Amino acid sequence: MTAVTAIHHLAQSITCHAWSPDHSLIALCPNNNEVHIYKLFQEDRWEKLHVLQKHDQIVSGIDWSVKSNQIVTASHDRNSYVWNQEGMEWVPTLVILRLNRAALCVQWSPRENKFAIGSGAKTVCICYYERENNWWVSKLIRKKHDSSVTSVAWHPNNILLATTSTDGKCRVFSTFIKGVDVRDSKAGSSSDSKFGEQIIQLDLSFSWAFGVKWSPSGNTLAYVGHSSMIYFVDDVGPSPLAQNVAFRDLPLRDVLFVSEKMVIGVGYDCSPMVFAADERGIWSFIRFLGERKSSFSGSKYGSQFSEAFGKFYGQAKHGASNETIEPSRPRGGVHENCINCIIPLKEAGSSRTMRFSTSGLDGRVVIWNLENQEDLREHL
Repeated sequence: MTAVTAIHHLAQSITCHAWSPDHSLIALCPNNNEVHIYKLFQEDRWEKLHVLQKHDQIVSGIDWSVKSNQIVTASHDRNSYVWNQEGMEWVPTLVILRLNRAALCVQWSPRENKFAIGSGAKTVCICYYERENNWWVSKLIRKKHDSSVTSVAWHPNNILLATTSTDGKCRVFSTFIKGVDVRDSKAGSSSDSKFGEQIIQLDLSFSWAFGVKWSPSGNTLAYVGHSSMIYFVDDVGPSPLAQNVAFRDLPLRDVLFVSEKMVIGVGYDCSPMVFAADERGIWSFIRFLGERKSSFSGSKYGSQFSEAFGKFYGQAKHGASNETIEPSRPRGGVHENCINCIIPLKEAGSSRTMRFSTSGLDGRVVIWNLENQEDLREHL
């Protein structure tokens, strides 16, 4: 059975999207300076309820908070707004970012008392609310990145933040802000770190890096490279365990952990890709979603495993790599252009994500469900 449950064509092109807490509303940017909010009334009849107009250039990031029902937007105009619903209107509050380049991505923290914005100014803004002045302010992580910050991802402990950049590196920082965060023994040493302190820098990719995510437990980190590689890092710290999986298809742009042992990757190939870890913890490509299972096995895609790398990345890696040339595969599937956004549709309290949505440059929003995928159940 197909994993696709619904296909909605809502715009000519979609830059990013986010869902309301109860998944009844969707906010999306139709590749311009506006955010459109739609509601699904019948099977396939969407009605545009609101148009958020405050930005001057393309909206590059949207995130909708689950607990407070606030929408945060980031744009190439170097601004960010937090939108609160008052009656039938959405009222914007300007966020003081102090950026001189475009804002590229945004994400609420798990406790929703902060959000992070990556930018083309080689900086990350950690934004929080000052009740005394009734505005959102930011603290900047500067001089750590050598190029644009393409994605950000919060660790479940609300303190650690992972970033990827077009300098090819993935980094993890502490974002502890006195007066906003509380010292937590469960967070370990991360809550003892100062704001902006770099916990680790991962030099696995030699190309642009995108789409970083943490696993539900926060024990594993995954991100992708523009060289058709995906990277998995366990035990993030002084002695991490790193793996990379190379594949023959077009590069990915974003990833999503649906469980501790399964990741969905989306990008230029127009079909989501499934990666999973076996009982030994070795990651490999499984198959594409939105089409019949491929006849070739995931092992042909070449998985490389490195035991532990610390100060020196140049040490030998262990594992096998199969250089068999895969037959070319026709591009496209449910999507007809690059998929640039994947959002979980997770039920409250669940550690697994059985449903998720994707959007892309073809203007489609596609809803996926993994519950009827028999061959993937062992990894969920």
